[in-house]
Amino acid sequence: MNVTVFGAGYAGVTLAQQLESSLSSDIELVVIDNSETHLLKHEVHRVIRRPHVADIIEVPLIDLFDRATVQTAHVQDIDIDTQTAHLHTGMRYEYDCAAVCLGSVTADYAIPGVAEHGLPLSTITDALTIRKALFDAAGVTTEASLRDVPDSQQQSSSDTHSAQSNIADEDSSSPVDIVVGGAGLSGVQVAGEIAALTRETGIQADITLIEQQPTIASNFPENFQHAVSDALTDNNVNISTKTTVERAREDVVETDIGAFAADVFVWTGGIRGTDAMDKDRPPVKSDLRAGSRTFIIGDAGRGVDADGEPIPASAAAALREARTAADNISRLVEYDTSGGNGFEPRLDPYRFEVPGWIVTVGDDTIAQLGPEVLTGSAAKAMKASVGAGHLTSVGALNQAAELVDAEIRSSS
Repeated sequence: MNVTVFGAGYAGVTLAQQLESSLSSDIELVVIDNSETHLLKHEVHRVIRRPHVADIIEVPLIDLFDRATVQTAHVQDIDIDTQTAHLHTGMRYEYDCAAVCLGSVTADYAIPGVAEHGLPLSTITDALTIRKALFDAAGVTTEASLRDVPDSQQQSSSDTHSAQSNIADEDSSSPVDIVVGGAGLSGVQVAGEIAALTRETGIQADITLIEQQPTIASNFPENFQHAVSDALTDNNVNISTKTTVERAREDVVETDIGAFAADVFVWTGGIRGTDAMDKDRPPVKSDLRAGSRTFIIGDAGRGVDADGEPIPASAAAALREARTAADNISRLVEYDTSGGNGFEPRLDPYRFEVPGWIVTVGDDTIAQLGPEVLTGSAAKAMKASVGAGHLTSVGALNQAAELVDAEIRSSS
């Protein structure tokens, strides 16, 4: 019998590791992903300012599993009805039970010019592209990449700030215009990271965060929104809410309230399903199934929990969904391998319970813990524990320690 996990993000890795423990040894367990590494995606924005962080937040998949077979392949499509997938190699892949954990991609909503001119942020390559675009726009032609410096030679945060502060020595009367479209957590973090980078390097910049909704971080509590807005203002990020992007050109973003000059345009305006899911995020039942033996976990689907509430697209939700899915898949596999006599086992519904949210704005951190909003050292400690906790949970202990060290040095 074959159990397949499509995708090795937060949900995929967590699910596969749990299935290694819960499935009997005669069950074939396969993980298929188009990358050879697991990425700590909620930390990708940091690579814009600190390229060497990329070496900490990527973990080789081969190091994470004891018995699961890892296949590196691009999934072109998945047919839930026939329980088959097509890989880029031309292979038609059949499964007995599967979990689709392919995540999502940035949606451009067919807004003219956004796909051509808007820089996304999903991968390390995306982060480095944004960094380069900023330096190119500022006329910076030389820069030492910290990613290429051995750990033993890396400078402290304060030394790094000093070394980088001379990158843009020329006094330019024309600042770089930077527009970030979309003020969810991703857009907020990108804007904050760019603001901190321009401050450290001496690049003069006007940074504007555009949001269609009346508030930034519109899906979050009001006190959290206010704290994030204050942090953005403290970092000299202009905020333009109730603003709809209508068209993007090479050096300008046109909106319903006017045009914004944009030497650099970053787009974080929303998500859609991957091409493998026909660019859709199909509906998912509370037991996380979209078919008899196909589960969809995380951003790849639009789930509702046990209370009928929509499950937000977030790493925190995906990790918790994976644990519920692991139990449900194990029950179904045991039922099928025992001959399938009697009624199918009752599956657990997923109930969305996430204790809080954390966002960084440059060197500032804002955390929502229940009704309370935390900032300063308490929020930063929570931030460090989240990423390191995940790396520890999947077995990447060395990188967990390195991430905590990097967080401490960036705060000093």
